[in-house]
Amino acid sequence: MSEFSPGKTQTFVVWTAILASSMVFADGAIVTVAIPQVRESLQASLSEMQWITNAYALTLSAFLLLGGAAGDAYGLRRVFMVGIACFGLTSLWCGLSGSAGMLIAARTFQGIGGALLVPGSLALISAHFPKEARGRAIGTWAAASAIAAALGPILGGWLIDIGPWQAIFWINGPIAALALWLCWTRVPESPVASQAAMDWLGAVLAVAALGLVAYGLTALGDRGSYRIVAILSTLAGLAVLGLFLRHEKRCAAPMMPLDLFRVPAFANVNVLTLLLYFALGGALFFLPTALIEAHGYSAARAGSVFLPFTLVMAVLSRLGGVLADRFGTRLLLTVGPLVTGLSFALLAPAVLHGGYWAAVVPVMAVLGLGMGITVAPLSTTVMNAVPDERIGVASGVNNAVSRVAGLIAVAGLGIVATLGFRRAAAWAKPEMADLFAQASFGARPPMAGPSMDGSADIYAAAMIGGFGLVTLICAAAAVASAWFGYRSAQA
Repeated sequence: MSEFSPGKTQTFVVWTAILASSMVFADGAIVTVAIPQVRESLQASLSEMQWITNAYALTLSAFLLLGGAAGDAYGLRRVFMVGIACFGLTSLWCGLSGSAGMLIAARTFQGIGGALLVPGSLALISAHFPKEARGRAIGTWAAASAIAAALGPILGGWLIDIGPWQAIFWINGPIAALALWLCWTRVPESPVASQAAMDWLGAVLAVAALGLVAYGLTALGDRGSYRIVAILSTLAGLAVLGLFLRHEKRCAAPMMPLDLFRVPAFANVNVLTLLLYFALGGALFFLPTALIEAHGYSAARAGSVFLPFTLVMAVLSRLGGVLADRFGTRLLLTVGPLVTGLSFALLAPAVLHGGYWAAVVPVMAVLGLGMGITVAPLSTTVMNAVPDERIGVASGVNNAVSRVAGLIAVAGLGIVATLGFRRAAAWAKPEMADLFAQASFGARPPMAGPSMDGSADIYAAAMIGGFGLVTLICAAAAVASAWFGYRSAQA
């Protein structure tokens, strides 16, 4: 590795991190575009589709904490490469799945691979750049990763329209191979903490807690589930979460050191992350299905609505990093979430209108504006709030918070989407309320079709109503996050 100058090494570090992390970032959006096709192909229920997303988010969320600590303990580069290999192989497994259960299992292990590589991508950048240059480097990473991620839903939608949905997972194979080669040949290893212990019990407790909460929230929205079981599962998850926090407080080498949250900037920026990514994960999970089912969008067209969002975010993320280095982060972390909240509020009338260029694309561009202002300052605040030797675990904690937020959003907002779906159908045509009361968001009720008078229009109205209720909650969460952005850093 010594033949490369520090400048060239830094360039290779950034682009290797971009290639690897873009797979993880693109994967969630690609799957949301594929929901109608996967649901029909595997004869899956709404709760199974939620679990195809949540199984990935669950292990990604829980093991991100361990992934960050593992990088600090065993070497950022080594753990990063293991994560890339695991993600690539499990992506192939996802593509070979022939049932909802098998796909859920594959997605569970895919999340573990993502958990090992995601904190490593930011931590490697932080390890090879001085503090005064991190904002620009992180902005470059965020911008380029966003562009790569933007192409994912479009390519995925196109693959779904012309061939099997399984191909959306197979495309990760070549990307993983290239990222592995670059990391092996161009990225130097970072120092390893001696005699570092791994918090395996903490990881198990985190998975159990998040899994029980996610199951409970998902089951609450599933008509076939016992409500008392769902409630007890949620309460049990919260109890296990309490045990996890108690264990982390007493553990000699916790994967989520609670003392980090004594730093006001770190604590506030993580609450911001929780609220903002709850809103983002919830709205973007249900958006493609609403457009496909209510307005007849093709998968490729529904995937392309992510393009203005990610492109605007990509351009502004680099600028946001420069501005964060120069002016501080308070203003950016206040204005960004407020703009994002406005865009969520505008998504409901945009989907009601249904026009691609006239309604949906402009609102998605506003969403990109809000997130673009926020992402780089948020990451910079996290990295600068902790000592250099703890950047790996700090990155893992913040990424875990964002994934937990998405997990809770997909699990919990399914109830909201279905409630809005049924109420909107009953409002549109009261005499068909009983028929639609048997259906859930994204699933046509029995006997509903063109042969039934106006049922297609009622179904479209129900989809729009369900999505609209979701976006209102997401808007409120994003606006609330602005307060914690204001408190997270000094101007």
